[in-house]
Amino acid sequence: MPKLAVQRSTNPQDYQAVPRPVAAMPKPFRDGDTIAPHRHRRAQLIYAAQGLMRVTTESGAFVVPPQRALWVPPGVEHALRMQGNVAMRTLYIEPRAARDMPRDCVVIEMSDLLRALVLAAMDEPVLYDRQSRAGQIMRLILTELRRAPRLAFSIPMPHDPRLLRLCGALLRDPQSDQTFDRWAEEIGASARNLARLFQRETGMGFSAWRQQARLVEALSLLSAGTPVGQVAERLGYRSASAFTQMFRRSLGRTPLAYRATP
Repeated sequence: MPKLAVQRSTNPQDYQAVPRPVAAMPKPFRDGDTIAPHRHRRAQLIYAAQGLMRVTTESGAFVVPPQRALWVPPGVEHALRMQGNVAMRTLYIEPRAARDMPRDCVVIEMSDLLRALVLAAMDEPVLYDRQSRAGQIMRLILTELRRAPRLAFSIPMPHDPRLLRLCGALLRDPQSDQTFDRWAEEIGASARNLARLFQRETGMGFSAWRQQARLVEALSLLSAGTPVGQVAERLGYRSASAFTQMFRRSLGRTPLAYRATP
């Protein structure tokens, strides 16, 4: 059993063998802080009450603003980069208690209730009485997590080195409108064969993948306070209205309405 100080530890390893189904860890980070690739024995709910996190795994990349959280199953390797000052509020959940949750990383909608429960968990003892208020909070967290909406806010990444090069270039320059045929020519491959490989490895066609990458980047920029017009320009849209139409089709709300969500 790891030694737990009176003041709550900010070392994730101290929470992996806690004899409770849910362990809550608050930890602050500064803009630009990174966490190298790692994995945990427990499942993890990665949430930030403030700031934005970029999380990468072998299979995809995720942007996690305060309105969302990322579910990471047990044993999945992941790395993080902070954008802005981040107030991370993370939960480590015993695999047995998480058996009804997804087996892949997924972005979760944080309802007002779930957000309040996660924040309340940070004020409870690590070795809480299971029959106390803390025990009720943790059980309700697990109930709310099982019913929380899952969101398609990930960018699936291929494994093929040629496609990784292509996708990396687009992530660095999301406004690029270079055609897939041109990419294939630069890579030195048949456009038809490369398109089949892209679909097989990412589950998406190239155009859909590029739009998803732009959407995820838009969430990052909007959360940082970038004006809608500048977001549209940086993502290669002809106008703010064209960007707004794409955003509304994808998320069911305008960029301004998204930004206003607490």
